[in-house]
Order: sequence, then C-alpha cells, then structure tokens
Amino acid sequence: MKFLCIISVIAISLSAHALDREAFTFTKYDLAVRVEPEQQRLAVRGKIMLRNDSEAPQRSLSLQISSSLGWSSIRLEGKPAEFVSQIYTSDIDHTGALSEAIVVLPTGVAPKQTIELEVGYEGVIPQDTTRLTRIGVPAETAKHSDWDQIGRSFTAVRGIGYVAWYPVSEEAVSLTDGNAVPGSVARWKKRESQGEMKVSIAASRLSVEESPELLCNGTESKRTTTEAAAGESTGLDCSFNSLGETIPTFVVAPYTEMDSNGIAIPYLPDHRTLAENFGSAVEEVSPLVTKWFGDHRESPQDKPKVIDLPDAKDASFESGNMLLTSLSGSDTKLLLTATQQISHAFFPSPRAWIHDGLASYAQVRLIEEKETRQAAINYLQSHRAALMDLEKVSGEPNREKDPLVSSLDVFRIQTKSMYVWWMLRDMVGENALYAALHNYKASDDRDPSYMQKLIEAQAHRDLQWFFDDWVYHDRGLPDFRIISVYPGALASGGYMITVTVENLGEAGAEVPVTLRLQSGEESQRLTVPGKAKASVRIQAASLPQEVTVNDGSVPEPDTSNNGFKVESVNH
Repeated sequence: MKFLCIISVIAISLSAHALDREAFTFTKYDLAVRVEPEQQRLAVRGKIMLRNDSEAPQRSLSLQISSSLGWSSIRLEGKPAEFVSQIYTSDIDHTGALSEAIVVLPTGVAPKQTIELEVGYEGVIPQDTTRLTRIGVPAETAKHSDWDQIGRSFTAVRGIGYVAWYPVSEEAVSLTDGNAVPGSVARWKKRESQGEMKVSIAASRLSVEESPELLCNGTESKRTTTEAAAGESTGLDCSFNSLGETIPTFVVAPYTEMDSNGIAIPYLPDHRTLAENFGSAVEEVSPLVTKWFGDHRESPQDKPKVIDLPDAKDASFESGNMLLTSLSGSDTKLLLTATQQISHAFFPSPRAWIHDGLASYAQVRLIEEKETRQAAINYLQSHRAALMDLEKVSGEPNREKDPLVSSLDVFRIQTKSMYVWWMLRDMVGENALYAALHNYKASDDRDPSYMQKLIEAQAHRDLQWFFDDWVYHDRGLPDFRIISVYPGALASGGYMITVTVENLGEAGAEVPVTLRLQSGEESQRLTVPGKAKASVRIQAASLPQEVTVNDGSVPEPDTSNNGFKVESVNH
C-alpha cells in the first residue's frame, strides 16, 4: 500500500510538470468567507465552476491561493478529490508565493466542458511585503504599497495582483520582470471577463466598544448582524457580475459614513474633519463635472465609495465603485480625487476607456480650469514616462496588442485615455465634445463606434482615422520630427512659412506646429498620419527663430527632435 501511495504522488508530480495553469477559466464563484480580525484569520468554504478553454482535454488543474493560507478540502461530485499542495513562487500575491493545489481529475475534461468543485481553505492574512523587500524596495516604502491585511482595527484585502484570497490559476510572474505582474492580472481579467462571483462575508466584532463596518467593491445586499457563542458578527452579501472589470476587494473597520453629492465617504474614528474637507472638495468640483459631462446617474443607491485609509502615506487603490485612499493631503490632491470620483458617479459607461478615461481627463481639465493650459500639459507630461513603459511592453514581439476599446489594464486605460480625450477636445473643440458627452446614454452604447458617432455628429468631421489609431487598434504612439522649413516672402510683406513634419510612429495625430518669432508666435494645427509626412503653411510677420511641433498635448516617445532652429532654414 505504501508503494502505491508513492506511485500516486509521483504521478501527480509528473502531471504538475506538464500542467497548463491557464487552461481553465473560472466562470463562477460562490463563496462563504469568515473574517476574524482579532486573529487575522480568514476561512472560506464554497463552490467554484471552471471551464476548459484550451484546445485539448485536461486531466489536471491548478488552484492557487495566498501562501499564508492552506487548503483543507477539495471535493468533486461530492467526493474528496485527489490533489497535492505545494508552494509556488509568484509575485501575483503579496507574500511572493502561492499555496497551489494540483488536482488530478478522474477523467479528462473536454474543451468547453465545465466542472464544479467544492473548496475549503483557511489561514491568516497579515501585512506582508516580502515580494517587494526581496527585490530591494525599502521596508518603509513597501509597507505603504502592500498594505493589505486582516487586522484588529483595520482590514483591507484586495484580490489578484495583491492577495489571492479567492482561488486563481496563473503562471509564475516576478516583479523583476518589468510589467509582468500587471500584465498577468490583465490577462486574467480578460479570461475572466464573463466570470461571476458571489461572496457572503461575515466579520466578527472588533471589540466591545467598536462595531465593524463591512464594505466591498461589488453590488452589496443583505446586510446582517448575528450573535453566536463566538460573539457578535456583521454580514454582507456581495456580488460581482464581471471579474474582468473589478478586482474583488473587501474592507472591515469601524467606519462612520457621510454622503456628499452622491459620493459615500466612510471615514475612520477621529477623521471626521478630513471627511468633511473631502466632502467640500466634492461640492466644489461637482458643478464643473456637470458642465463638462452632464449628470447621467441612473441609480442613486449604487454610490461610488471613497474609503479612508489609516495611513496618509498608503498608496491609493481604485477598482469597481471603490476608491481606497487617505483623506488627508493638500487641497489639490483632494480636488483631483473628488473630480475623479464625481466623474465616475456622473458618467457611468460599460466601456472602461470612456468611464475611467474621462475621469482621468477631468483631472487634467480641472488643472486647466484652476490654473493654465500649460499647467495641464505639464500634468499630462508627468504621466508620459509611465505611458512609454506601457507602450514598450505592448509593442514587444510575441505579445498581444492591447487596444483601448478592449483593454483590461486599468493603469494603461487611465493613462492613455487621458491623452485621447484631451486630443479629442483639442481637435473638435470644447463645445462639440461636451455636447456629445451630454448626449451620451450608457444604455445605448451597444457598439464600439457609438461614442465616435456622437462626437462626429457635433464636430461635423470624420474621426474614423483617429479612433482606428487610438481606440480600436493598438498602433503605439506617433513620433514627430520637422524635416524642412521653407520661408517665402509675400508681396504684401511678411513671410509664408511652409513646415513639413514627418511622423515616424504608426499612430496618426493632429498636432500644433508653432513658429517662435522675435515678437510672439504663430501656430496652426496639422494632421500627420502614421508613417507619413504632411505640410502646413503659416503666415508670419517675420522669419521664425525656431519652429516646433507638438506642445506636449500628444504623447510621443522622443521629443528631442521636435524643434528646428532658424539657422537651419534655407533662405
């Protein structure tokens, strides 16, 4: 018998060696979660449904949870399933490792066939910065990034990419490998875009004096308070209709909630003044967002949440209808955060490049409103380096393209779409853009070109080329250089300056071409398609001292060749 057990373990190990960790899609979760803040413990029981989306039958599958949790049971068709548990190194979890159960199935699961498993696992979720500190991130910095934990006074646990508190299955990734971790999360979200999750969460009372408030970033329902031998607990049912759009997250803390213009603001004890300051910021920016976008709120019950983090240095996190952030900070920070959340509340859309992109654009627009256009462009430029990094990853050989219209990479969407909306405003004018946005109806947005057609109707111009290059396809970024400047004297005085611009990139764009004169400047806009040249003629009273293309409003990888000195002009 001992010999047979050894043979069985060897067979499982061999199957793990050839394991396709991304063969199965998690189509449905139905989980009961018990949170014990006093002990930092988490216990989960429930069912998961998986579908074989590979092209071959599968005899084994992988289930991964955080390495601080352990598998207690896995059952198939009411019977214990054969599995072996191992530690699997991966930075998809804050501990830098996963507790992986490799399940050997009694029969092969055919392509597109589904199976249902009953699972049970438990353990602790303390704050853990292992994946960051082992690559050299200072401990003080790391703790403000990976702040997830179950704690007596504060609990906040984010999902895949932070803490694998629900089963996932991913190939190993490392933070040392560029954007491997966010790329892995984006691929997971793409595979799980139709996945559903229902979670029933129960959290025990924090202390005799304090009662916990339980929050999640899905659709909340059925709040309960129960008393048992173990003490009082609070419960919440939470559902997620698309795991492609939201990273399931739950929070437990002694919050008090206030409301400001449809934004829920749960705040921690002694932070009421901070919450009131944020509420004032919401009231200040709401009229501006209404002017720019209109107010398209459909369900006042589904409020965006701005949830107070205990440490002012903790990095903010946003997913679904929840923003976790410190309520402290400068007036500018509060106004920018309020603008983002009000935009989300006032402009619901099923398309992330619209919903998240407009919220990011609104922040730039606020800076322009409060300060100057140049200040807004400086803000855009402060995000250029991060966008360049994302574009390099997207352009790598053997990597799938990532068009905005279908992208699930939240940071990419927020950053690139911010530029897209700014460029659209520059191209069609403020009145045309905002009229289109006021006419938008989320319920009518059933075709990817719906927004394009709304804007074209107001602008009276064809924008197909722009949406093709920036939204519907991933063609990278433009890269402009001035290749010639030719002045021609006018009989009436002054000069007609012909400027020819080449676009070395594959994405076309409309950019300003500016003549720097001894006194003042002259500027006109020019559309330069990808991998093409275009010319513009600008009348000027005198010869220019310098000619530039792009004022920073269009993102490009190399801006060192955007200027042309007058000494190079062939008179």
